[in-house]
Amino acid sequence: MSPSNYSRLIDFLQEDLAISHASISVALRHSQQDPGPLPMILWQYGLITLDQLEQIYDWLETAA
Repeated sequence: MSPSNYSRLIDFLQEDLAISHASISVALRHSQQDPGPLPMILWQYGLITLDQLEQIYDWLETAA
C-alpha cells in the first residue's frame, strides 16, 4: 500500500468508521510485533466489528 493510500485508510477509519486514534495506535504497535494487514489486526484485537472489517475491505477495493 502506498503512503498516500495508507494515509487515506487511516482517515477513512477515523472519519467514516469512527475508530479512535487510540485503537489505531494499538493495532499499529501490534503490527510491528506480528506483521499483517492493519484491518485484520484491528479485528483480531476486537477493535472493530466484522461488519466494519467488511466495510474496510470494500473501501480498499475501490481506493486502489
